[in-house]
Amino acid sequence: MKAVVLDGFTLNPGDLSWNKLECIVELTVYDRTEEKDILKRINDCEIVITNKTPITKEIIEKAPNIKYIGVLATGYNIVDIDAAKKKRIPVTNVPSYSTNSVSQLVFAFILEICHNVGAHTLDVKKGQWVKSQDFCFWNHTLIELADKTLGVIGFGSIGKKVAQIAISFGMNVIVYNRTIKKAFENEKLCFVELEELYKKADIITIHVPLTEDTKNMINKNSINLMKDGVILVNTSRGGVIVEEDLYQALETEKIYASGVDVSQNEPIKDNSPLLKAKNIFITPHIAWATKEARIRLMDIAIDNLKAFLSHKYQNVVNELY
Repeated sequence: MKAVVLDGFTLNPGDLSWNKLECIVELTVYDRTEEKDILKRINDCEIVITNKTPITKEIIEKAPNIKYIGVLATGYNIVDIDAAKKKRIPVTNVPSYSTNSVSQLVFAFILEICHNVGAHTLDVKKGQWVKSQDFCFWNHTLIELADKTLGVIGFGSIGKKVAQIAISFGMNVIVYNRTIKKAFENEKLCFVELEELYKKADIITIHVPLTEDTKNMINKNSINLMKDGVILVNTSRGGVIVEEDLYQALETEKIYASGVDVSQNEPIKDNSPLLKAKNIFITPHIAWATKEARIRLMDIAIDNLKAFLSHKYQNVVNELY
């Protein structure tokens, strides 16, 4: 069967191999595909694999050979799954491959904010330690995590991992989730309503998909409920935060500091208010992208395709039956 990868560069910029996929299909890989070229590139292919290249209803209706769509990500809103379902085309995603990597970046943000490792290193290299009258110095506030309260919004695999790490630091964890999972509650972790989480958390970290319910959930009103000097981390989707409201909260120090790996527009626009905010750390959507996570992603995506070729279903997001 003929297969095409429409935008393979972010998964494999050259340090991985497509060999396992080439062993099971006749494969063409493009680093990137502009929307005007999508139909031309998939027209004679039965297998379409995409990361962020949109597969719309129009594309699905105009490409009669498609039998399978694989998404190289956990989120699959890039595909019109209802249109695919009507044509009985399974759409698969890759869940849980980046849990360790994303939770690791969450704490990279938190620890940088608490210890200012980068800023102190620059101060040392500028000669400030050399000139110090004392054996040590610090120019930035240092914060200990033990006994602080971490608020986790969303308790999927990443939220669970973040909570686990927080407890190992001696933190107390409060969780908001649509479903309360009593089995996870203990003396260090409990479930609360969202408003209570906003009011009680010293640090808030967001782990929800972007839906109509979560879009713009961090806004002027929710920020006003938070503690003065709260720390906010977002590694989920940029659309859950109103960026202008976050900017204003950082400027007034209502929010002490923030770490974000995502933006409302990606790549971030040069007029984003976050680019001029103080005490914010911004990474370019890299939480998922450790080599180990990308290897898992590719392996699971290939397993999804193998299952389909064996007339089975694995990680199908548009149930056909």
